[in-house]
Amino acid sequence: MSPATTPAAVRTKWTVDPSHSEITFKVKHLMIANVKGEFQKFNASIEAVGADFRNAKVRATLDSAGVFTNDENRDKHLRSADFFDAEAHPHLTFASTGMEHVEGSDYKLHGDLTIKGITKPVKLDVEFGGKNTDPWGKEKLAFAVSGKINRKDWGLNWNAALESGGVLVSDEVRINADVQFIQQA
Repeated sequence: MSPATTPAAVRTKWTVDPSHSEITFKVKHLMIANVKGEFQKFNASIEAVGADFRNAKVRATLDSAGVFTNDENRDKHLRSADFFDAEAHPHLTFASTGMEHVEGSDYKLHGDLTIKGITKPVKLDVEFGGKNTDPWGKEKLAFAVSGKINRKDWGLNWNAALESGGVLVSDEVRINADVQFIQQA
């Protein structure tokens, strides 16, 4: 077929299934232990041609006021201007700029992460978990996503020096997401 007669590639849209998904982060506290947090309110979507994710468009929006670390005072501090400034910046966003197939089920997801109005490029590791149909006939996809960022790149600079040396909170933040998507009609 010539390009003029080739059928257009059909893009399929997938939306996140929040009841089967989580987006978490970890930071070192006191330079000795990890503290885990999560975003309890978020949405995400993928547009792809079939199971070819190389040209997928991935978008995610996280509610900055929905941060949860199992400590009410710490959560309030994270929502404050010292960190996410949830009142002035209610969302963190991610928009993909490309996805490259590494091998097997592994990909590298490139995109722009915006926190507190600051947008920086990031690269995340992605493992495609597969595709299956749930008992109600809905097509589902799953991915495990991981990566690291330096929080100071987004103006999340608050910290406290320790008498023994070092700082209270590490600059490195490890991001993990286990997300399941539902195919849209």
